[in-house]
Amino acid sequence: MMQWGAVWKSLVMGAGREVLFLVVAGAALVVSFFRPEFLPFDAAWVAVILCGIPILKDAVTGLVLRFDIKADVLVAMALIASVVTDEIFAAGEVAFIMQIGAFLEESTVARARAGIEKLVCLTPRTARRISGERDEETIPAEAVEIGDLLRVLPGETIPVDGVIVRGNSSVDQSVMTGESIPVDKTEGDEVFSGTVNCFGAFEMRARRRDADSSVQRMIRLVRSADANQARIVGIADRWATWIVVAAVLSALLAWIVTGELIRAVTILVVFCPCALVLATPTAIMAAIGNATRHGILVRAGDALERLAALRCVIFDKTGTLTCGRPEVTALHNFHSGLSDRELGLVAAAVEACSEHPLGQAVVRGFRSEGEDSELPEVEAFEMIPGRGISAVAGGRPFLAGSVELLRSRGIELSAAGSAAAEERLGEGATLIYLAMDGRFCGIVALSDLVRENAAATVAELNELGIRCVLLTGDNPAAARHISEQVGICDYRASCLPENKLEWIDETQRNGEPVCMVGDGVNDAPALKRARVGIAMGGIGSDIAIEAADITLVKDDIGQLPFLFRLARRMMRTIRINLTFSMVLNFAAVVLAWLGILNPVVGALVHNAGSVLVIVNSALLLSWRGGCGCGSGRLTP
Repeated sequence: MMQWGAVWKSLVMGAGREVLFLVVAGAALVVSFFRPEFLPFDAAWVAVILCGIPILKDAVTGLVLRFDIKADVLVAMALIASVVTDEIFAAGEVAFIMQIGAFLEESTVARARAGIEKLVCLTPRTARRISGERDEETIPAEAVEIGDLLRVLPGETIPVDGVIVRGNSSVDQSVMTGESIPVDKTEGDEVFSGTVNCFGAFEMRARRRDADSSVQRMIRLVRSADANQARIVGIADRWATWIVVAAVLSALLAWIVTGELIRAVTILVVFCPCALVLATPTAIMAAIGNATRHGILVRAGDALERLAALRCVIFDKTGTLTCGRPEVTALHNFHSGLSDRELGLVAAAVEACSEHPLGQAVVRGFRSEGEDSELPEVEAFEMIPGRGISAVAGGRPFLAGSVELLRSRGIELSAAGSAAAEERLGEGATLIYLAMDGRFCGIVALSDLVRENAAATVAELNELGIRCVLLTGDNPAAARHISEQVGICDYRASCLPENKLEWIDETQRNGEPVCMVGDGVNDAPALKRARVGIAMGGIGSDIAIEAADITLVKDDIGQLPFLFRLARRMMRTIRINLTFSMVLNFAAVVLAWLGILNPVVGALVHNAGSVLVIVNSALLLSWRGGCGCGSGRLTP
C-alpha cells in the first residue's frame, strides 16, 4: 500500500499530473465516441473537465488580469459554445488536443536554471589575515577589507582580488580566463578571487572586498544575462488577437446571415488553432530527438528556433577549439653531448617529481609507458614556486623553468636559443628552459593542441554563411596562432568574462545575434547572454553546461554544422506546418459557413490536420542532413 501511495503521489504532482489527466481524458473520448448506453452521462465530460477547466482558467486570468489575448481565449469560447449547444464530444476533443499542445510546449520550451548555486560554491568562505606582530587569524571572506594583508597557502583558493607583496607561485586562473596552463605569479602581480594557488605560499594585499570580487561579479553577470534571455512565444499566441477577432466576427456574421447558431458554433470550433499550436512544439521535439541521437543535448526548447536565424558563432579557445591540456610540441636541443631523446628523458625524469601541469606534460611527451628504468636517477629535487625546478639528474645539476630562473643562477641563453624562443613565443607556446652543468642546453615548447576537426568545422560553418569569431582569455600570440590554424579571421585575446559579455552585448545591439561555444566557468556569463549558448559536455564545467542552451555531450565541435542545418530544417518544417494548418482552417471555415460541417465533424476534420502536422514533424526524427562531424555537406 505504501508503494502504491508513493506512485499515486508522483502521478498527481508536477508533470505526472498532466500526463495522468491526458491519459484519462483520451480514454474518456474513446469511450464517448462509441456512446455506450450503460453510462449515465457522456464520457466526454471527463475530457472537458480535466482539459477544459485549465484552459478556461488561463483564458480568464490572462484576459481579466493582464488584458492579454492568447490562443486559449478562442479555445475557451469554442468550449463554451460547444457545451451550450450540447456538443460535448466536440468540446472534449478540442480541449484534449489543446492540452496536448500545451504539454509539449512546456516540455520543450522550459529552461533549466541551475548552475548559479555551483558557481556560488567557488566563492572562498574564509581568508588568512595577517595582523599586528604577524599574527595570523582565519576570518570569513566577506570580512576582508581593502588593504588587509592576507596569506594564501598551496592548494587554497584566493579569497579576494589583490596584489602579491611577498613570495612566488603558480596560479590556476582557468576559472576566470580559461587559460589551460597555470600562470606564474611574483611580487607585484595581480591575483583574482576564486582562482587556485598551485604551488608556494605568498602574501597579498587585498584590493577589493568580497562583494566586489571577480567571482561575485561573475555570479552577477550570469544572473543578469539569464534575466535578459527572452523566451520565444508560440506562433499561435503571437497571432492570437487577430485569430480571436476573425473567429468572433465570422461566427457572428454566420449567425446573423443564416440564423443558425450551430453554424456559428462550428466556425468557432474549426477556428480553434489546434494544428497551429502543435506546429512549433512537435517539430521542436522531433528535432531535439534527432539531435540527442547524435550526441547533442538541447536543454532549452526554443534554442533551435533561435539558432536557425543566427549568422555569427563565437568560440572560446581552450577546451573548445583546442583539446584543453598542454602537450609538448617541440624540443630545441643545444647540448652537444646529448641526443634529443637523451635530453628529453632527463627532463622527463626531473619533471616526474613535480605535480605542475606543465611538468606532467613534459613527462607525457618524452617518456613512453614502461620506460621508468631508462630514466636517470633524480636527487636533491627542489620546487622553486613561480620559477621552476632544480635537481640533480644522473649526478649532474639540472634546471627546468623560466628564463628568470636560469638568469638568477647566472645562466644566459645562446643567440640560437633566444631566436628559437622568440619563434615559439610568437606561436603562443609556453616555454620551459633547460640548463645542465650550469649551462643553457635546451628549450621545451608546450601548446594546447587544436582539435583535429576544428579547421574543417570552421570552414563548413563559413560555407553556411556563418561568421566565426574567437574570444579567449589567453595571450594575443596564442590567440593569433590558433586563429590562423583553424581559419578564423576575427579574434580577441586577453578577455575576462566581462570583456566577452561586453563584446556580445555590443554585437547584438548592432543587430547581429550570436551563438557562443565554450566550456569553462569563465564562459558561463557569455553562454547565458548570447542568443544561443553551446557548451562542451565532456570536459566542460558543470556551471558552463548549466548556463548553456545546448550541450555537445561528446565534445565534438564537428557536430556544429549539422546542428545549424537541423535548426534550419526544423524551421522549414514549422513553416510548412503553419501554412498547412492555416489553409485547412480557412477551408473548414468556408465549409462551416455553407453548413456542410457540424461541430463534431468540424472538430474531427481540423484535428485530422493536427495529426498530419505531427506526422510531418516526426520526419525530422530520421533526418540526417549530411551529418559527418565536420565533413558532411548539405545545402541548408
